[in-house]
Amino acid sequence: MLAACGLGLAVLLGQNPAFSSEAAKVVPPPASDEQPPATAHAETAVFAGGCFWGVQGVFQHVRGVTDVVSGYAGGSRDTARYDRVSDGDTGHAEAVQITYDPAQVTYGKLLQIFFSVAHDPTELNRQGPDSGTQYRSAVFPANDMQRNLAQAYVGQIDKSKVFGKTLATRIEPFNGFYPAESYHQNFLTRNPGYPYIVVNDLPKIDDLKRLFPALYRAQPALTKVASR
Repeated sequence: MLAACGLGLAVLLGQNPAFSSEAAKVVPPPASDEQPPATAHAETAVFAGGCFWGVQGVFQHVRGVTDVVSGYAGGSRDTARYDRVSDGDTGHAEAVQITYDPAQVTYGKLLQIFFSVAHDPTELNRQGPDSGTQYRSAVFPANDMQRNLAQAYVGQIDKSKVFGKTLATRIEPFNGFYPAESYHQNFLTRNPGYPYIVVNDLPKIDDLKRLFPALYRAQPALTKVASR
């Protein structure tokens, strides 16, 4: 049976859900950012912002991103599977690992997209119709540069009061990323008519195109991560 990201019986039974996608917010760019390198190379970023279907879908449409994998971060390897993470007691969050070229898109720009389009960072342990610690807003920095930029940017956004309330986003230690099951990968692209995707995630792709036209690309970077 196809699992849904915390969606209730309404969608599973073919009824119309009473939810809407998290509204996009125009967030100012970070005051400081990584220095783009002179030549192309690959770096990774790990973000958690609710159901990984939509977050993966958003970043797959960002120019300069070469791969986005849905998975789990924050817990241990032995509980990194959907049936356990869905219990909400593993420490894991549904997350995405983004491989990107900082010569084309910087870590700060990825953070700006994350906070403005990919999810609502003011929601505590929930996103849209999904609730539980596995749907929390979190950043898992891979190094000191990413940690410093993320912490500074959260402070900048809170100070700007652009959301009208304090962000719920946590900056957490990175202890590993574990790819999710194969049926979760490229889910938005493979299932554009799935009710959860139509209501909660396709509007995010439209928001990315509208708010970041220079970084939007129509062809998504689909992952080829090995099946589990």
